[in-house]
Amino acid sequence: MNETAYIETSIFGYLTARSTKNLILAANIEVTKDWWDNCRGSLDLYASQIVLDEAALGDSEIAEQRIQMLQSITLLEPSELAQELVIQFLSKTNLPAKAANDAAHIAIATVHGMDYLLTWNCKHIANAHIQKKLTQICSEFGYELPTICTPYEMIG
Repeated sequence: MNETAYIETSIFGYLTARSTKNLILAANIEVTKDWWDNCRGSLDLYASQIVLDEAALGDSEIAEQRIQMLQSITLLEPSELAQELVIQFLSKTNLPAKAANDAAHIAIATVHGMDYLLTWNCKHIANAHIQKKLTQICSEFGYELPTICTPYEMIG
């Protein structure tokens, strides 16, 4: 059985991003494409309706590309348990209310027992300070926080 990974919206954003002269963003785009082309096959990939909804936003042509990529990915169902975790994440961490979708990505991945949550959102998701508190909250509720990482970390 393959390990599982919840793919957060920012990954699809990087996969469909226009070229840029910003060297850091350009490198992140290339690493993401490299991960997609060479590493995703060793994992069972999952997302959620939230990812699909977020992927549909913005430039319609690029949004369609993101939606097409999501067609082959299983969507995880939200649940009352995940919603309870979202409430805990928002009330017991320094996640702002505007990061409710970010908290939901983490909660859905956690409740469904994902091994990894892959993201480029280092402000609210792949953030060591926030993850420490998320780990504590998950433990209190009998869950294990997935390993939250970027494609750089997944490639090794």
